[in-house]
Amino acid sequence: MSEKQYSSKNIQVLEGLAAVRKRPGMYIGSTGLAGLHHLVYEVVDNSIDEAMAGFCKNVIVTIQKDNIIKVEDDGRGIPVDIHPKFKVSALEVVMTKLHAGGKFDNETYKISGGLHGVGVSVVNALSEWLNVTVFRDKKIYKQSYTRGVPNAPAKEDGKTDKNGTTVEFKPDFEIFEILEFKFETLSHRLRELAFLNRGIHISFIDERGTEKISDVYYYEGGIEMFISHMNAKKKMLHDKPIYISKAEDRIDIELAMQYVDTYTETTYTYCNNINTTEGGTHLVGFRTALTRVYNDFMKKLELDKKLKVTLMGEDTREGLVAVLSVKIPDPQFEGQTKTKLGNTDVKQFTERLVTEALTEYFSQNPKIIKAILDKIVRAAQAREAARKARDLARRKNALESDSLPGKLADCSEQNVDKTEIYLVEGDSAGGTAKEGRDRTFQAILPLRGKVLNVEKAKLEKIVSSDALKLIISALGCGIGTSFDIEKLRYGRVIIMADADVDGSHIRTLLLTFFFRYMRPLIDGGHIFIAAPPLYQIRIEKKKYYAYTDAERDKILEDYKDKKSTVSRYKGLGEMDAELLWDTTMDPEHRIMYQVLTEDAELAENMFTILMGDEVEPRRQFIEQNSMYVKNLDI
Repeated sequence: MSEKQYSSKNIQVLEGLAAVRKRPGMYIGSTGLAGLHHLVYEVVDNSIDEAMAGFCKNVIVTIQKDNIIKVEDDGRGIPVDIHPKFKVSALEVVMTKLHAGGKFDNETYKISGGLHGVGVSVVNALSEWLNVTVFRDKKIYKQSYTRGVPNAPAKEDGKTDKNGTTVEFKPDFEIFEILEFKFETLSHRLRELAFLNRGIHISFIDERGTEKISDVYYYEGGIEMFISHMNAKKKMLHDKPIYISKAEDRIDIELAMQYVDTYTETTYTYCNNINTTEGGTHLVGFRTALTRVYNDFMKKLELDKKLKVTLMGEDTREGLVAVLSVKIPDPQFEGQTKTKLGNTDVKQFTERLVTEALTEYFSQNPKIIKAILDKIVRAAQAREAARKARDLARRKNALESDSLPGKLADCSEQNVDKTEIYLVEGDSAGGTAKEGRDRTFQAILPLRGKVLNVEKAKLEKIVSSDALKLIISALGCGIGTSFDIEKLRYGRVIIMADADVDGSHIRTLLLTFFFRYMRPLIDGGHIFIAAPPLYQIRIEKKKYYAYTDAERDKILEDYKDKKSTVSRYKGLGEMDAELLWDTTMDPEHRIMYQVLTEDAELAENMFTILMGDEVEPRRQFIEQNSMYVKNLDI
């Protein structure tokens, strides 16, 4: 076996934007749907930076025919004078050089939403073509690029009285796996930016359909309106959100919070408009302040002695809906996805200012603090009851108890990444799944009857629910604030239920439970939904399986000259072990849907509407969407 020569010839130097095209995932995360939308965010972020600096009031984002994106703003316009070092226009430097822009001198933009200053140049590199038009100094300047390379120097092209920048681009089909933008995904982010930057007008237009769709996002109330928007379908403990806005030592903090009549916490944190989904120092400071303030008021009102309870952090956040936004000059991001704020000084700053502001607010609003304390005291009492229930469950050793409905059939593989557990509707189907599975890596947990609707249940009721207790014990990673993803026993958690209305209800109940109490399982891509076939089609001596009506019709059309028999599966129990394996459990042939939450706010609202106490929002949703139902049994 000859050795390959390894010399200086093997060392490649990728200059300019070639590195971006070679490894796009390093810059935008992926070449799939998320990366495609990231291109738009990068361009819009430049406009938002102008807004935060006080120079931009209007942003217009348009999806044109053929999925071409245009972003217009009325900011100062990118400079076009010749750069002293590179000897080309500053516009061309911004569009072609990584880590180039006005975000590094702490003067042009004291606060910026970009992480590394690579934004618009990366968009340029990953676009089939890009055109930029600058309006400044009473003149219009234009420049065009092809896959990141300028076609000609920037040139003057007319006179104007307006200021701003317009960027128009078409994502490169050589780079991206998908080129179709989703209106809902972009709409969510643009609305979020409008909430976070009060006073800015963001218009969003979609020109791809037969009729133009347009929305305008403008929220003078900022994140206060964000809270009201999220809580529109919920029952609130106090009418208006509590709002705090403080600035000190070049750090700005905004907090809006409101308590609702639910048992879970919904807190969104941002730093310089970046959604810090992994939290960070600002979140730690906020939570510490909450716990301190409420315990202080417990003492002032002498409730601690009367009720003999000390509040813990998790108690103070039950039913809390909050948006925390900080804006700082030099953010330091950590975590796997670089969305965890690491600046240590932000913790002390947030903790101190939130403590001071909430103390002042509650002193002036005694009815509100009493209503909140009443709720979180009940949360503390429920936590203690839940602890006792968990201790009882441990002593009972749930997985080995024959008295509980359902029994785990474990697998032999020890590597979590290779294992999966099926949560199967019904003992009968569970028994079939146990027979048909691959015992090496597939575990089976049958579930009898409907699962508890956790949207309407307290924690002590959840941990005492037989079905949920089994799931919690089988997965091994706890729930809620005690959840630890490192203790997860199976890499894939697969919900397998009948393809009918009851099966859909069971899937929804389980997804509600995972979303509310085991959210990291969804965020980490561990939750899947099995898709058993709907039809078996016999054509002569061969069997075909169809998972949708369209597949059934295509098979029948392909063999229309032959005699065929179509059987509709009403439930998993109708399949024998071999058939269930072949169609639904064999990794080589099965179809599964991965459950993800790209839009957590939308998911939050949907679970509230569909599974919450309020009947009227659910009725309205059904009436508005009933026309889209294709097959109620799927």
